[in-house]
Amino acid sequence: MLLAAGPLLVAAITREPFAVAMAVFAQRIPWVVFGVVAGAVIDRVDRRRLLVTVNVLRAGVVGLLAVAIALDAVTLPIVYVALFLLGTAETFADNAKTVAIAVTVPRVGLGRANARLHGSMIVGNQLAGPPVGAALFGIGMALPYALNAVLLLGGAVLVARIRLPVRPDGATRAPLRREVREGLRWLWAHPPVRTLAILITVFNVTFGAAFSVWVLYALERLQLTEVGFGLLMTVSAAGGLVGTAAYGRLERRYGYARLLRVGLVVESLTHVVLASTRSPLVAGGMLAAFGMHVVVWGTTSTTVRQRVVPAALLGRVTSVYMIGSVGALSIGTLLGGAIAQRYGILAPFVFAAVGAALTTVVVWRSIGNIADAADAADPAGS
Repeated sequence: MLLAAGPLLVAAITREPFAVAMAVFAQRIPWVVFGVVAGAVIDRVDRRRLLVTVNVLRAGVVGLLAVAIALDAVTLPIVYVALFLLGTAETFADNAKTVAIAVTVPRVGLGRANARLHGSMIVGNQLAGPPVGAALFGIGMALPYALNAVLLLGGAVLVARIRLPVRPDGATRAPLRREVREGLRWLWAHPPVRTLAILITVFNVTFGAAFSVWVLYALERLQLTEVGFGLLMTVSAAGGLVGTAAYGRLERRYGYARLLRVGLVVESLTHVVLASTRSPLVAGGMLAAFGMHVVVWGTTSTTVRQRVVPAALLGRVTSVYMIGSVGALSIGTLLGGAIAQRYGILAPFVFAAVGAALTTVVVWRSIGNIADAADAADPAGS
């Protein structure tokens, strides 16, 4: 619900592109600040307890934000602080989730498990959530935030029922700083994983720039209402569900290299189409294809890491990867906001199209090495 209600709240306070982009930046910058430390913590603690604690804290932050909105006391600084705290929680929750799958699912099922996780997130977090969040926001601005707080508490209860290993067997407790360095060294010394990390970092700068002003693009360029904005996000989620359902067959038939290469093309094409159209139908069709690409790409890259990285290092290596990913989104968000402020809301999409196309040309041949490493690797935890 907050995928729609969050941008709408910021847009209700200000229409300045840079201020809107700063809201996205506030939620993503914690990955840069806390990401590596979070990975080291995840490699040494009970992940289930960590996930429960983080969800409870999330519920508290969102609940307090709902109260501030209801009292008409919400301001941009309050929104920025709330988003920063939620982003900090995500550095632990999202990383722990990835590790939990890697240490419990057999290697042959990792791709399908990751795809199903994406699918469940899409149904609750994107497909149903945005139109409901937008509709509730129209009724009362605090409603989607209050309901989200309740659902986060429900999620904490469900996670509490899961049994997970406390940490990998045979792991030793070293100083936190040494464990952080160990994860960094491993990633840099492994060319395929390093290339994948660099690739997603560059791509997320372009993606972050384009979608930093997404809500303004939908409301002003496509002339959509708040509910229409939510429905447009739902179209992208629907494409993601297609990717979820088809991933097992795609993985078996085409392999990781082809899936990654097709994803590079779709990413570049998305920015070109969005920069060129005023039609909500054309934009929606492109976003459906992009949603499928996001699931296929995300599932493939996650599965590659889970297969290649040793279980004892998975939290730390994943955190470094996510720092590059989310940190790049943060940089791209600020860059896109500044570009839009100076040249208009279409300019970030043009920047993203050029950057994505150049990146595709540079990395095209090296994609095969990434796929080969995943096929040859032992499963995580072996």
